[in-house]
Amino acid sequence: MTGTIKTLTDKGFGFIAREGEAKDLFFHSNDLSGVTFNELQVGDKLNFEVVDGQKGPSAKNVTRA
Repeated sequence: MTGTIKTLTDKGFGFIAREGEAKDLFFHSNDLSGVTFNELQVGDKLNFEVVDGQKGPSAKNVTRA
């Protein structure tokens, strides 16, 4: 899937606005691949996989688009 970073926190996680979906998707810095959390900015385009986490859907294998 693809989406855009909507929010980043200083605690190492953020939320992705998914294309065609109303609900934002959680991601953690541990789920990044090929990019560090500090390199990301709000508005960056991302590719990712959606998985079922403990608190609902989340993004894994997150890369820059």
